[in-house]
Amino acid sequence: MRNRIIIPLIITLLAVPAGFAYVHWSKGGTGTGLYSRYWSPDPVQGYWDPANFYQSPDSVQGIFAGEQCVQCHEGITPGIVNDWRASRHAQREETVYCNDCHGNDHQQLRLPTPDVCGNCHAKQHDEFRDEARYGFPSHVLAMERAVDAKHFVDKPKAEVQSCVQCHSVATKCDSCHSRHRFDAAEARRPEACITCHSGPPHPDDETYFASAHGKLYLAEGNNWDWSKPLTKGNYKAPTCAYCHMDNGRHQVAEKSLWKFGLREINPHTSKNQVLRKKWIKLCSDCHEEEKARQWLTELDQERKQAWQKLYMAEAILKDLRSDRLLQPAAGERPPYPMDWLDSLWPRERIGFFEGQASVFYNVSAIERDYFEMWYFDNLGAYKSAAHSNPAGVEAGHRKMVASLDRIETQANELRKLSQAEKKAEIRIKPSGDLWMKGAYTDYNREHN
Repeated sequence: MRNRIIIPLIITLLAVPAGFAYVHWSKGGTGTGLYSRYWSPDPVQGYWDPANFYQSPDSVQGIFAGEQCVQCHEGITPGIVNDWRASRHAQREETVYCNDCHGNDHQQLRLPTPDVCGNCHAKQHDEFRDEARYGFPSHVLAMERAVDAKHFVDKPKAEVQSCVQCHSVATKCDSCHSRHRFDAAEARRPEACITCHSGPPHPDDETYFASAHGKLYLAEGNNWDWSKPLTKGNYKAPTCAYCHMDNGRHQVAEKSLWKFGLREINPHTSKNQVLRKKWIKLCSDCHEEEKARQWLTELDQERKQAWQKLYMAEAILKDLRSDRLLQPAAGERPPYPMDWLDSLWPRERIGFFEGQASVFYNVSAIERDYFEMWYFDNLGAYKSAAHSNPAGVEAGHRKMVASLDRIETQANELRKLSQAEKKAEIRIKPSGDLWMKGAYTDYNREHN
């Protein structure tokens, strides 16, 4: 009896420090994140993640004062100097010069990170950092989310760099404020956000611009005074920042009720009740309180309908998996190079809690249909509901129904084929390494 207690305890005591040691070791490579030993940065990574990878040019030597920086760069990069002259940095009584942000030793220059900006903008920086407590997705954790993903190491660098371009919002402030001008008026406009928040996985741009709010902005926004703070009465219609960063609060993820449509949650928990009150208060800047409550109820109903459809699709796929009808099977596909468990126990990952966001490639056709249903159709419906775009909600659910129909049709065909093979006593041989090779897979294996 004692051995039954002592042996598991010893194993646990050994496994915990061993796990910490492995994580520490894995982060000790030339890259960053959990797989830093398995990738090396391209030069552009110095811009996307300057704290870790930026290297100062050595073309100029010397230590210079701010006025000297301006004098030189007026001839070399006049556009940058013009933007800086138009900024509040240049117009303050105590001028903020180039060396205040970049350093004054030209051989040890830095690209400013949020920590550098936080030396002066402490309130905004603290709010930005505090966003981490809301978990994923959030701006402050965006880079970590990218480099800690297995596919960051597995996929060609040209592909993942396009991801990091937006995920770098975690490592530098100029994702929202254009460099050297850093005008808050720029960041208040929707264009500052839709640089990244666009495309099938996050159609914030098309759903917002299709709403009454977005249409009013498109018609009249160029004539609004964008120097005004994000407070009641200053804007005729809300923008991304007005709703998600009310009063300039640098916590975009703060009021997320449905985890941006990515997860099914209980909207009536005590936490979400607090968040709902915040949304109602915000919407009441322009609308009646009861109307705001109604919109939130409609959003809840839309989410319930969406997840009913998604769970129906998941159930179909899980039944196919249990009957071994998904082809090629997980064991016949190239595993993620960093996923030793996947190599030992290959298994099709179906549904959010099994790793839904990981199956966007290297899957069977029917699994890909399900992924697009969850990641594209579902999020299109949710973003439309959240941005008050009824036509988008209808279109998103119509696409979900079509996706579900395709999945059901394919599943029926797979079952009929399986039954016909059994009736004819045909044994389908494993495909061997048929799916293990190919131009894409071979290139990845050799170049990553």
